[in-house]
Amino acid sequence: MSNESEGRPLVEPAQTVAVAAAGGAGRPRDLAQAVGVAGRRSSGGALATMGFDAPRTGQRITPAFDLFNPPARDLIDDCVHCGFCLPSCPTYVLFGEEMDSPRGRIYLMRAALDGAPLDDATVRHFDLCLGCMACVTACPSGVRYDKLIEATRGQVARRYARPWPDAFFRQILFSLFPYPARLRPLVAPLKLYQVLRVRRLLTRSGLLTRLPARLQALESLAPDLPRHVETVPAWTGAQGVRRAHVGLLLGCVGQVFFPGVNAATRRVLAAEGCAVVAPPGQGCCGALSLHAGREEEAKTFARATIDAFERVSVEHVVTNAAGCGSALKEYGHLLRDDERYAEKARRFSARVRDVSELLDDLGPVAPRHPLALRAVYHDACHLAHAQNIRRQPRAMLRTIPGLEVREVPREGGLCCGSAGIYNMVEPGPAMELGERKARNVLAAGGDILVASNPGCLLQIKASLARLDADLPLAHPIEVLDASLRGLSPSSLIKRS
Repeated sequence: MSNESEGRPLVEPAQTVAVAAAGGAGRPRDLAQAVGVAGRRSSGGALATMGFDAPRTGQRITPAFDLFNPPARDLIDDCVHCGFCLPSCPTYVLFGEEMDSPRGRIYLMRAALDGAPLDDATVRHFDLCLGCMACVTACPSGVRYDKLIEATRGQVARRYARPWPDAFFRQILFSLFPYPARLRPLVAPLKLYQVLRVRRLLTRSGLLTRLPARLQALESLAPDLPRHVETVPAWTGAQGVRRAHVGLLLGCVGQVFFPGVNAATRRVLAAEGCAVVAPPGQGCCGALSLHAGREEEAKTFARATIDAFERVSVEHVVTNAAGCGSALKEYGHLLRDDERYAEKARRFSARVRDVSELLDDLGPVAPRHPLALRAVYHDACHLAHAQNIRRQPRAMLRTIPGLEVREVPREGGLCCGSAGIYNMVEPGPAMELGERKARNVLAAGGDILVASNPGCLLQIKASLARLDADLPLAHPIEVLDASLRGLSPSSLIKRS
């Protein structure tokens, strides 16, 4: 797969062809025989699939899928098993296991449709998928793996009973993160935890490493909270001639833990001639639920989001979070069977723009001030792969005088391991991918890392910390905001 941002492939072309040939390209029936039993041991003795030795439930659910939107056979049949997805897939890169690749998972989907049961091993392979959609970018046949894995995860969520510790942990996450009102009470204790440097004490005492892996992951991903919280007013007028009237999605985690990104987005949009409406009562857009297979929950959030923006008359709905933007643009598909919302959802999705996408369409008018910085740009998967937005954020940054945009020199298109709740429920592979990404970022030799998704920023920050590396991080819109306001480079570096 060629990475457009770097102009170089993740692996050499000859290696790609060799991988495809070794896996039995074009012979889907041979795949299971070629790879052997799922979860086999690698030549080094380690389990090829991480976590394959976890406790089993013993379930064998037949039929594997119910009749409510199973993965579509015609989309499955689009896969010719050529193997070009393999080097783009994070879990295949980590494990070298066929069934932990996109085409391997598609083989499992087809087998399920043909009568194979949904069992622990199959669910494990589906669970390990990050949903990064790099395979969609890599596929020469245009296979809609995004639609296939989304439908499959909905089936797993409905039909497979997870072991209670796993189910309980996931329920805690989904009872908390999509709800800003439930997150806000955590801000004060988290600030105290950070001010008192409790983490340093726990690390020195060794208590931190004794926590379960998932709790360690949660602790490491805690955001650095700002001293002063910036709020976004319900209405902001355009500066100069009004060029657009837009609604701003504030998000759930974003409006509580990343208020500075929303504030910067509002200021930049206003400076570029946009009247900005931030509809009151916004909550989660449903992205976290949708990407985890919690389809009915995602639909509820989607309907509420559509209703919130229908109460205001705007030309575009703007988001600054890659994962949210990907979900918003899929509302038409998500609510396609809802008689009341299907058409409204299609109209809504057609108006959604990532902030860099909208600014690129409008063109710059506000004066920029120089920022002498070397900014390393990281492609958030749900921006680059799910939305095919790569050029626009880079072009936005390059309008800033004195700013040098650098690329991640190796594996720029490979996921950092964040992927919604993935880095909390699958901390092992997420940590490997995060540290791999962090090392590649450091190799770019920049002054600051910029990424268009809060999850990526938290994941890479935690990974850099494990490597004892100190590199400031920011959202691209924060960098542009600093330039428009005439702030110094130190304002971005010192606050990180």
